[in-house]
Amino acid sequence: MSSEVSPPTSGQTPADSALEKRTLRKVLIRLIPFVIAMYFINYLDRTNIGIAGPGGMNEDLAMNATQFGFAAGIFFFGYLILEVPSNLALHKFGARIWLARILISWGIVAAAMAFVPNHGWLYVLRFLLGVAEAGFFPGIILYLTYWFPTSMRARATALFMLAIPLSSVVGSPLSSWLISSGNAIFENFAGWRFMFIIEGVPAVLLGIMCIFYLTDRPRDAKWLSVEERNWLQSTMDAEEKSKEETFHYPVRRSLLQPRVWALSFVYFGMVYGLYAMSFFLPTIIAGFQESFGVEYSIVEIGLITAIPYVFGALAMYFWSRHGDRTGERVWHVALPLFVGGVAIPIALYLSSPFTTMIAVTITCMAICAALPTFWPLPQTFLAGAGAAAGLALINSLGNSAGFFAPYITGWLADLTGTQNAGMWVVGAAMVAAGIVTLILRAAPAPDNLDATLK
Repeated sequence: MSSEVSPPTSGQTPADSALEKRTLRKVLIRLIPFVIAMYFINYLDRTNIGIAGPGGMNEDLAMNATQFGFAAGIFFFGYLILEVPSNLALHKFGARIWLARILISWGIVAAAMAFVPNHGWLYVLRFLLGVAEAGFFPGIILYLTYWFPTSMRARATALFMLAIPLSSVVGSPLSSWLISSGNAIFENFAGWRFMFIIEGVPAVLLGIMCIFYLTDRPRDAKWLSVEERNWLQSTMDAEEKSKEETFHYPVRRSLLQPRVWALSFVYFGMVYGLYAMSFFLPTIIAGFQESFGVEYSIVEIGLITAIPYVFGALAMYFWSRHGDRTGERVWHVALPLFVGGVAIPIALYLSSPFTTMIAVTITCMAICAALPTFWPLPQTFLAGAGAAAGLALINSLGNSAGFFAPYITGWLADLTGTQNAGMWVVGAAMVAAGIVTLILRAAPAPDNLDATLK
């Protein structure tokens, strides 16, 4: 992780510039590795079902592709129900306590999935996992707005979201290895069950650490000097006040604002692509055996699954860094969505595993590039409790794609006998999201025009 910070703001004295660089470097080093670790485990626990399915779970629980898709997707019903109230609770009670509650409860549920006797109980626990986790992702996005100025918001978000590709680069092979090891160690306990237990425990441990490690606001940061605390808190307060004076978006207006709902659709499109890949890429790679006459073990499937996410991690960081440097936001979201939306359906019509994986990798890079550059768009006009509500609503509605993507993809696979139709739907969702991004542009018209002229 780079500790580079933004270039000095115009008009700063050398002393001010040095203070800014020193303070933000400390914040980066203190907070970002920890939130990456939390999101790594978070994303691993919600998507490791994608490895468990072809790793023996589908066979043991007698699940077809539609049932597997429903089990993967029902997780997001809890999101839809509790995301907004959970994020408002974080804003009220502080990130330290509320994130600890989220991590501990989801870790317990994630480990409990090891003991499901049938797919009905799997549905129940996947739903409860979503309930337990509701508010985590938008809570971290909101938390970063307390600590990082607008000029480096996309980069800080990208560093946090590196956990997505990293969880696939490391997590897919790890999950595959745990399944293989569990099968070898236990006679009457399936490897996929062993994997759920081992990957659920770290969430509980990180939740306990939250209480002692995280700091709610810059003013409370004893690990910064008094000068650094005062500079950072005053900088963040000034940005917040400017947004509140220019755009008046309290909680009710944030929840009813058409632009917020349109941004939810944009996020839906990119998340649709993300979860279709996360849940079904191992199954698609396993299908290479029939399509191309090759043979892969469960560990090899996990390793191949990781390849696109290595490049996705690089795209995520450098594309967001470019967005912060230029200050341009709209095309940094729309262009990757167009590229990925075209690449993913093409992948399934290519003539070899190698060329197919190139197209899949391009899609993964596109999705990873768009994700962190998206969040500065709503942050240009949402502040305070309105930001807590609006960001949670966007994430909640956008993550409903986490249900629809695996369910529709699985249903189309059962209906047609191939993954092709499902991937065309993925591509269409991403392209539509890119078009809406261009229509919306960056921010709404200011409520207070005088504020923008000062």
